[in-house]
Amino acid sequence: MTVAAALPEGFRLYSGLLDRPAQQGLANAVQDLLARAPVYHATMPKSGRPMSVAMTNAGRLGWYSDRAGGYRYVERHPQTGRPWPAIPAAALAVWRQVAGYPHDPECCLVNLYRDAAKMGLHQDRDEAALDAPVVSISLGDDALFRLGGTSRGGATRSLKLASGDVLVLGGAARLAYHGIDRILPGSSRLIAGGGRINLTLRRVTQPH
Repeated sequence: MTVAAALPEGFRLYSGLLDRPAQQGLANAVQDLLARAPVYHATMPKSGRPMSVAMTNAGRLGWYSDRAGGYRYVERHPQTGRPWPAIPAAALAVWRQVAGYPHDPECCLVNLYRDAAKMGLHQDRDEAALDAPVVSISLGDDALFRLGGTSRGGATRSLKLASGDVLVLGGAARLAYHGIDRILPGSSRLIAGGGRINLTLRRVTQPH
């Protein structure tokens, strides 16, 4: 396990934190989650254009976006109407190991990247608990991750994320712009059907 250096305060990259058996166990748990909460394509608030990344959620709250309501957290799956499944225990264990935050996450956003799917530069700022970090777990194909500063249009740097890597955005890096330029198809055989799964763990509300 290594921690990347010379990056913004609060940014931590744990390369290979999850070994292959741990990756497979978490991938199996995610497949079970997808069977109960199928992926959907959220849409951009202004244009209504669907995002290229398929997504779903686990936890008390799930992240969602559409043209009518914009970016927000909801308690039920937008298609099935059912509450989100529980966050996989293995994902919670990662949060408790690296987050350095005394409360558990309320949302585990599951992003499924296949083919040319990508994620533009954005901030995770729809949460009230901005003092809590965002913890990201990579499974499957490698991805080119882009990290910027807290202002749009500033300098960025690119990092390769591999299966089993865990990334933390906290402190001054909590509102850093970040995104996925592209995935490298075929670089892993972990995910059934190919592609990359990213689990993003977030605390949404301020603890009472």
